[in-house]
Amino acid sequence: MACGAAREGKSDTAALELLPSALSKMNESKPGGSQNPTCVFCRKNDDCPIKYGEKKTNEKWNLTVHYYCLLMSSGIWQRGKEEEGVYGFLIEDIRKEVTRASKLKCCVCKKTGASIGCVASRCKRSYHFPCGLQRECIFQFTGNFAILRSPCCKNAWFHRDCLQVQAINAGMFFFRCTICNNSDIFQKEMLRMGIHIPEKDASWELEENAYQELLQHYEHCDVRRCRSKEGRDYNVPDSWQNYLGKRGRQRGHTPTHPYPHRGRFAHTYQSKWEIKRCQCCGSRGTHLACSSLQSWEQNWECLECRGILYNSGDFQKAKKHTLPNTNVGITDCLLEESSPKLPRQSPGAQRKDLLRQGSKFRRDISTLIIELGFQIKKKTKRLFINKANIWSSALDGFRNQNFNPSYTIEIAYVNENDHFGKEQPGSKQEFLSLLMQQLENSPLFEGSLSKNLSLNSQALKENLYYEAGKMLAISLVHGGPSPGFFSKTLFNCLVYGPESTQPILDDVSDFDVAQIIIRINTAATVADLNSLINEYYNYLELIGCLRLITSLSDKYMLAKDILVYHVIKRVQAPFESFKQGLKTLGVLEKIQTYPEAFCNIFCHKPENLSTKILSDLFTVHTLSDVQALGFWNSYLQAVEDGKSTVTMEDILIFATGCSSIPPAGFKPTPSIECLHMDFPVGNKCNNCLALPITSTYKEFQENMDFAIKNTLRLEKEENSHFIGH
Repeated sequence: MACGAAREGKSDTAALELLPSALSKMNESKPGGSQNPTCVFCRKNDDCPIKYGEKKTNEKWNLTVHYYCLLMSSGIWQRGKEEEGVYGFLIEDIRKEVTRASKLKCCVCKKTGASIGCVASRCKRSYHFPCGLQRECIFQFTGNFAILRSPCCKNAWFHRDCLQVQAINAGMFFFRCTICNNSDIFQKEMLRMGIHIPEKDASWELEENAYQELLQHYEHCDVRRCRSKEGRDYNVPDSWQNYLGKRGRQRGHTPTHPYPHRGRFAHTYQSKWEIKRCQCCGSRGTHLACSSLQSWEQNWECLECRGILYNSGDFQKAKKHTLPNTNVGITDCLLEESSPKLPRQSPGAQRKDLLRQGSKFRRDISTLIIELGFQIKKKTKRLFINKANIWSSALDGFRNQNFNPSYTIEIAYVNENDHFGKEQPGSKQEFLSLLMQQLENSPLFEGSLSKNLSLNSQALKENLYYEAGKMLAISLVHGGPSPGFFSKTLFNCLVYGPESTQPILDDVSDFDVAQIIIRINTAATVADLNSLINEYYNYLELIGCLRLITSLSDKYMLAKDILVYHVIKRVQAPFESFKQGLKTLGVLEKIQTYPEAFCNIFCHKPENLSTKILSDLFTVHTLSDVQALGFWNSYLQAVEDGKSTVTMEDILIFATGCSSIPPAGFKPTPSIECLHMDFPVGNKCNNCLALPITSTYKEFQENMDFAIKNTLRLEKEENSHFIGH
């Protein structure tokens, strides 16, 4: 559905006056209202320029609007100059439009204030801007809507959100196709697709050497098993060029193009370690050898693009035309796994089937979190963290007025007992891992394995539930571990709302309350049930669950009422506060959009580490001792078989500071090197594990066990010592 855009000109809307009380009521917000006012159109206090446009507040008139909510409103025109009112929209016109919208109900949320009408004259539906986004309406900033397809690169596709981010950052003068750099045709088509292109300078204009990055090609191997001994960033693109150059010099001329026509000698002289980029997005790559590609001419799509082709129904067509004259299978060169069969079903059902498959599920959640990570800016913010008190120091850092969750986080470990004030560089992923452990074991949650929110009046007073949600959101977006301890009930409340969620007995952590529910459920007669009600009369009256019993079946409704009160209604205030914190960086909205993908990482612990997982995780970046690498593989197997005093998790913590692999993976990728030393060394800042070079495997294992076990023990004792003081 295409919705009309705001236009310049004079408004013929009848003059309407908005009552000050009505405007004030629309501009109320949740806790901290004056500090975070709501938009008078959509009545949301979200501050997300990429989605809703810049949020502007006019203090004089106590009026706040999202730019896109204003721009898309059907009954208002830009009658002033850019510096007047709000981007040229006069305050009196905005007030009139709010009055008009107050009589219109949104067809999505059924609430008034829907100022945006459909461009089709016969359609009488109205929307709030965020509600329209939720229903995937198309909001155009000019012209009519056309299908989302690149006009200059026919095989290229783009995420709408990614394009909008690019357009806002690049502005009209630098917004262009990322594949071929076309701007004129590309911009016209993107405007038709509903992408807002602001007329402003690019955000990087004032940065030093700003244009260098635009001239770089993506050179990184992203397949699951990179076979290059030199690492994923190793690229040899010049072997064919060098060959032709040598022949050319022998004949008295030199080729001028970096990749001359590749002819019959290409298969012989082309390097298998040359990186080929995805033909669709250009933002993923593979060594030719790592995806069994026989030549550069052979097309290759990354996993994400291949998944899009699956869901679009064009897979069979792509399979036929993208791999001409080759016997290399789709399984070997594109997916590295068996491709799922595609029965006749809706695209939504196909997507759910793909998500149910373990490996594809992991890739999907990884992609979603990487998309969230696009918000992170290059500007850094250093957090000073005391390992002995992770929670308090993290709380101080996140509450600092200069902290911005979209800034790149740097960690510096400090010791408050060190009078010299020494700082040690710390691992961000280690810090986030420790913080999530603190959060899981905090009094904000109750339960054993699957936890729900608790009711802690002091934590509520100090706004700690909000901070907990914020911490969790920051951890996910910045590459930290997944929580893995949520109950299904808590997760469903976040996604579908408390009113649509039914708790179960396992959600009750209070033994006495659980016994009451069990006794009511197992009552054999009406007399027994009434006796229980009399026994617990004061409790039932206090929680508002007293019920007239007319038959034995009423016991089930009574038990349900107690469950709903204890698990949901009792913690309503903590839940709303936690939910607001989880909105940081758009995490909650992403969870609600893709609940199937996020459920696994929120409600289940990561899979147990194995020899294969760790072996694939660590790459060898430098020329290393072959015998030491052989000892390393044997050591991993011995640990998995229980023949060592350490665990797989101990090894990962020693090298990275994390006990599990984050959903988005490690940055940088964990690596191994071999050094002439007696004991291993773990560099958590670089995720690098230095292996000792020994003459025998027995000595290798003993040194590895000793160093890993004692290092982790000393770290725990040191933290306990500081906490005790």
